[in-house]
Amino acid sequence: MTPDHGSARYWGIAALLAALSMLGPFSIDAFFPSFHALAAYFTLSKWALQQTLTAYMLPLSIMSLVQGPLSDVFGRRRVILGGLLLYTGASVGCALAANFATLLVFRAIQGMSAGAGVIVGRAIIRDLYEGPQAQKLLSLVTMIFGFAPAVAPVIGGWIHVTLGWRAVFGFMALFSTVLALAAYLTLPETHPAELRARLHAPELTRTAMRVAAHRTFLLLALAMGANFAAVMGFIGAAPSVVIDHWQLRETQFAWLFVPIIGGFVVGAWISGRMAGRVAAATQCKTGFAFALAGSGLMVALQVMLGAPPILAQQLLLAGIALGVQLVSPILVLRMLDLFPHARGAAASVQSCVSIVISAAVFGALAPLLSNSLVTLAAGSFGAALVSFGLWRSAQHRLSLPPRPSGNDP
Repeated sequence: MTPDHGSARYWGIAALLAALSMLGPFSIDAFFPSFHALAAYFTLSKWALQQTLTAYMLPLSIMSLVQGPLSDVFGRRRVILGGLLLYTGASVGCALAANFATLLVFRAIQGMSAGAGVIVGRAIIRDLYEGPQAQKLLSLVTMIFGFAPAVAPVIGGWIHVTLGWRAVFGFMALFSTVLALAAYLTLPETHPAELRARLHAPELTRTAMRVAAHRTFLLLALAMGANFAAVMGFIGAAPSVVIDHWQLRETQFAWLFVPIIGGFVVGAWISGRMAGRVAAATQCKTGFAFALAGSGLMVALQVMLGAPPILAQQLLLAGIALGVQLVSPILVLRMLDLFPHARGAAASVQSCVSIVISAAVFGALAPLLSNSLVTLAAGSFGAALVSFGLWRSAQHRLSLPPRPSGNDP
C-alpha cells in the first residue's frame, strides 16, 4: 500500500531512506578530520592517503551495478539488509587495521556495501510514486539526508580529538548496526515476488548493458556525475581547504560542509515546491544558472583577491550546491523513467557512472587541484559547464520523434 503524503508512515519511510543514504557521507566525511593523523600514523604522502577514498569509491561504483539488479531479483529489503551487515563488519575491520594495506582492504569492503541504501532507496521511491509525487519524496529524502555531510565531519572531528581515528570507524560500525535494526523492523518490501526478475546472470548483465548503451540515458548519467563534480572537488579536497587554505582546526570542518549542505537542503526544498508546478526543463536551467554563476564568481573572487573572506566563499559554495540539487532529482527520475521495468538496473548504472566520476575527482583531481583555491574553483566551473552541455544534448535527443522500433539509437 502506497503511504499517503503527510502520514506517519510516509515520513517514516522518508526518514529511513534518508538515514540509509547517510552511510556514504559518513564513510567519507567523518574521517576527513583524521587525515593528518592517519598520514602521520602510517607515514603516508598526501597522494597515498587520498587513496583511502579511491579504495572506497571504486568498489562502490562496481557494486552499484549489482545492487540494483539484485533488488529486482530478491526484493529491496534483502539487498539493503545484506549491505548493512557487510558494511558493519568492514567498519570494525577498519577500526582494528594494523597497517595501511589492511585499512585499504576493509575500506574497499565498505565501498562494496555502502551504496545499497541509496541505490535501492531510489528504486523504492519509484516503486511507490509516480511523477511529481516521486520528485517530492526524493526531494524530502534529500533534505533530511542533506544534514549528514554537515554533521559527519563535526562528529568525526570530536571523536578523533577525544578517542582517536580508530574510534571514528567504530562509530561507523555502530551507526550501520542501528540502521540495520531499523530497516529490519520498519522497511516495507515494495517489489513483490510476482514482479521480480529471474536470477539469471547473463540476462541481468544484458539488462545493465542495454541501460548503459542507451545514449540518452548515458548523456543524462554523465550530466549527473559532472553536476555533482561541481561540488565534489571541494569535498574531496576538504582537508586542504579547511586546514591548509582556511587555517582552521580539525573540529572546524563544518565551516566548509555546512554551507554546501545548506545549499543542498534549500535546493531540495525548492525542488519539492517546484514539483508539478514548474516544467522540469525550466527547473534544470535555473539550477545550472546557479551552479555556473556561483563557480564562475568563485574563480573571479580567488583571482582578484587572492585570499577572499571565508564568508564570501561559503556563500558561493552554498549557491553552487543549491544549483546542483535543483538539477539532480530531475535527472534521476528522467533516467529511471526510461526503463520502467528495470528501475533497479537503471538506478545501478546511473549510480555507477556518478561514483566513477566522483572517484576520479577524489582520487586524482582533488589532490591535483587542492594546492590552490583558484584551480579548485576553475574545476568546479568546468564541471558545471560540462554537465550543462551534456544535459542540453540529452534534451535535444528527447525532443526528436521516436523511431519506429521505439529504441534510442
